[in-house]
Amino acid sequence: MKGIVFAGALSILLSFILTPTLIRVLAKRGIGQMIRDDGPKTHHVKRGTPTMGGIVLILSTVIAYFASHLFTGTGVTASAILVISLIVGLGLIGLLDDLLKIYRKQSLGLTAKQKLLGQAVFAAGFAYAGLQFEDETGLAPISLYFSGVRDTSIKLGVFFVILWVIFLVLGSSNGVNLTDGLDGLASGAAIMTFLSFIVIGVWEFGQSCAISNTPQCYNVRDPLDIAVLSAALAGSCAGFLWWNAAPAKIFMGDVGSLALGGAISGIAIVLRVEALLAALGGLFVLITLSVIIQTGYFKLSGGKRVFKMAPLQHHFELLGWGEVTIVIRFWILAGMSVAAGLGLFYGQWVVSQ
Repeated sequence: MKGIVFAGALSILLSFILTPTLIRVLAKRGIGQMIRDDGPKTHHVKRGTPTMGGIVLILSTVIAYFASHLFTGTGVTASAILVISLIVGLGLIGLLDDLLKIYRKQSLGLTAKQKLLGQAVFAAGFAYAGLQFEDETGLAPISLYFSGVRDTSIKLGVFFVILWVIFLVLGSSNGVNLTDGLDGLASGAAIMTFLSFIVIGVWEFGQSCAISNTPQCYNVRDPLDIAVLSAALAGSCAGFLWWNAAPAKIFMGDVGSLALGGAISGIAIVLRVEALLAALGGLFVLITLSVIIQTGYFKLSGGKRVFKMAPLQHHFELLGWGEVTIVIRFWILAGMSVAAGLGLFYGQWVVSQ
């Protein structure tokens, strides 16, 4: 537990201190956000705001995680290292996308196909490596079985596990990317999701089959260490949110949104709560669905729209809602969704008694 508290506290401090330093560096070099001309007109005042704040999110998380292990004198685990590798890999794709936008001086970086291909490659590598590195009990970071609230009896096999992981990682990373359209929206919602992973990781450790071999126990390789990593991620988002809240002094950019989305899916996969992603990341799912619905209906109806604009947060902007109002109300929705996910997790354990 000391590692969790230390990682969370240090990551908050690092993110809070390093973010304004990055703001000054980027502002000095004139590196700022490109804004879509077809978006809400109120966003035009944000043009030029420093971006790529996700660099601080990743750096703070990694430093805090490893520092917590030095502080507690414990070793790192394969599960956490794999998730960190996924975070860094997707962050690099986002960084390249951000740099291309800045270089071209427009809001288009990598093409959609290029971005998806890069994400898929890192996701596949994460999935394959996660099936290796078995511990003394034969547990690997990623299971061959489909996981709901825990592992089920449905065995997927290596090929379908890799496909399933690619689907989850692409959905989650792009979901956070689509959500990152208003000041503080994505980082605030992500904090709630990472806090829920701390609760789940600690609970799974306490009810681990290695400690209590009962029918209700959890066969998860490194749940407590994943809770430490989740604390580092939650803390880095909290420190960053101080500067990212409206009016934002910096944006996380694709380097941040893709990395955070990868972290959410990666942690859910190694904790064996894949099906709970729909609840624990409920806001990201809702906003992603709004884009799918808008795009699908536009094509099928010959140009008609369900929403004034997608993603969903911009629809409410065009209805006249203030940005802060939208962010706070969407945070409420995210919190309710996370609470429902934790309720389902605990409810399954109670029913299995």
